[in-house]
Amino acid sequence: MSSENDVDNKIKNVVKKVLSRNIDGLKHLDGLALDLGVTPKDIIYSRGPIKLYHYHPTCDEIYRVPIVLVMSLINRYYIVDLAPGQSFVEYLVAQGFDVYLIDWGLPRKEHQHFCFDSYVDDFLPDCLDKVADDCGEEDVSLIGYCLGGVIASLYTAIHPEKKIKNLVDIATPINTEGMPLYKSWADNETFDIDQIVTQLGNIPGGMVDTMLQALRPFQKTAGRMQMLDNAGDDKFLEAHYRFERWTADQVPIAGEAARQLFREFLHDNKIYKGEMEIAGKNANLANIVAPFLHIAALHDHIVPTAASKTLIDLVGSDDKSEIVLKGGHVSLIAGGNAVFRLWPQVAKWLEERSL
Repeated sequence: MSSENDVDNKIKNVVKKVLSRNIDGLKHLDGLALDLGVTPKDIIYSRGPIKLYHYHPTCDEIYRVPIVLVMSLINRYYIVDLAPGQSFVEYLVAQGFDVYLIDWGLPRKEHQHFCFDSYVDDFLPDCLDKVADDCGEEDVSLIGYCLGGVIASLYTAIHPEKKIKNLVDIATPINTEGMPLYKSWADNETFDIDQIVTQLGNIPGGMVDTMLQALRPFQKTAGRMQMLDNAGDDKFLEAHYRFERWTADQVPIAGEAARQLFREFLHDNKIYKGEMEIAGKNANLANIVAPFLHIAALHDHIVPTAASKTLIDLVGSDDKSEIVLKGGHVSLIAGGNAVFRLWPQVAKWLEERSL
């Protein structure tokens, strides 16, 4: 009987603990500061869904070479500007860099014809021309995150004559043999990308999210359990809900871009093989001669190290560096420790190459 009472008491205590934390957490929600992408900026150019931002300098003197952040096609740009003190953009601006960012936006039905070539050899150079007009400098440093790193790298490869002063790739996939789940979709005949694009036009953000969640099915549940364990910690809750909001804010992929990425990148692995063509030009990464910094996370489940580790060897630059840190795809660039572990290393690497 006593053992049954012990079990009952334990259950009551657990329920009481969870309920108290849940109520405490709910009480805090109204006061949470969840504004995202708040570092002061101007839209200096737009084209369809695409926006080019220029962040307000905060230093009296800035480095000569501007930075252009090239974001992924499948996530919102504000992962690099989550909140004051948790913003890669804010950090770079505070170090004296002139920072621009390309937000690819949300493609609508009328944008389904955007192909991957469009992003690499039309939209990106168009934005870079606007950056040069705005700041008066032709040299530029590109920082690409995830698929943004692919776009930045391919552009640099097909235009070695352009003034790309520095190239930084963060969590950038190159070898799809190192992405077994993605590769299994690409190799599976029942996953008909042509039918999906024909019927839907663009790939819905919800479909992209489902694919990403399949990589770690219990990650959201684990995150919410962790939230309950920290329900009384305002700072933890704010950070948690910012990440939750960003994760849920999925971006559709333009239909033709999705088709091209699926066939030529995921299925045929053409970038890794040096066979990728963009607008009729061979985009061999060996053509890249700009100073290059490769950054990867050891526990990245979205872009495993097996998919990114050969990037530094494929790039033709003489000046090449690599940073590999513990962490995941998102925590690498925006986690609580990024301000101590990664951001200073990126700034230091760029400082001496931005004069």
